[in-house]
Amino acid sequence: MAQSAHLSTDTTRETCTDKHGGHVLSWQFIFEGISEALRLIVTLDAEVMEITVRSLQTSGYATLLATLLGLPLAVLIALYNFPGRRFTRLVFNSLVGVPTVTLGLLLYTLFSRSGPLGDLGLLYSVEGIAVGQAVLVLPLMVTFIASALESKERKIRDLVKTLGASDFEIALAVIREAYAGVSLAILSGFNRAFAELGIATMIGANIKDVTRVLTTAIALEKDQGMFGLSFALSIILLVVVFSLNYLVSYLRDD
Repeated sequence: MAQSAHLSTDTTRETCTDKHGGHVLSWQFIFEGISEALRLIVTLDAEVMEITVRSLQTSGYATLLATLLGLPLAVLIALYNFPGRRFTRLVFNSLVGVPTVTLGLLLYTLFSRSGPLGDLGLLYSVEGIAVGQAVLVLPLMVTFIASALESKERKIRDLVKTLGASDFEIALAVIREAYAGVSLAILSGFNRAFAELGIATMIGANIKDVTRVLTTAIALEKDQGMFGLSFALSIILLVVVFSLNYLVSYLRDD
């Protein structure tokens, strides 16, 4: 089925190239690509579904790992005073916008055979991509969660302290009160991981049936002229991203 899709989009590409693509043909080219994309999605094309599931799993693992590391760090920064607290927060704030290509290059150097973490076997693996994406979204999650906790901490701390709560119980109470902001941070982290390209390309190398995810597959299929499959994967990517953005907006308004 995937092969027929590739043949169909190849024909479309050749027609457009042979005619040198005027405005009418270029729009026809786009419409035919989108039509083929919708067919692949509706028929649950095996290749499309495989890449989509792998993308969701990889970003899910990354988000889980970043949450396990980021939530305690955010609690520490938001609720406790310690030497270097302001500098620590500044570092996380600065790393929110780190370029994925730069981070991918650094992680590639660490994960390569000659690198210090080469023995872990993370290079060219889904696990390696997940670790890389977790590193990417960790600063974002720490920054957002810390801000959410601080917005509730002033109201909750004194009230809970009067009830004889310990510091750990205070932290739990603040997290429960700030659940909307914490959830927003986690969803934003998943969204960033799901849509990133640089780390997935450098760490995963876009290996078919192994590390190929939505973003790397879209780039590859576009370069090969397989616009039907490329459009199909792009539509799925946009649907997931827009759905998460809507959920994030809902939580923010709430």
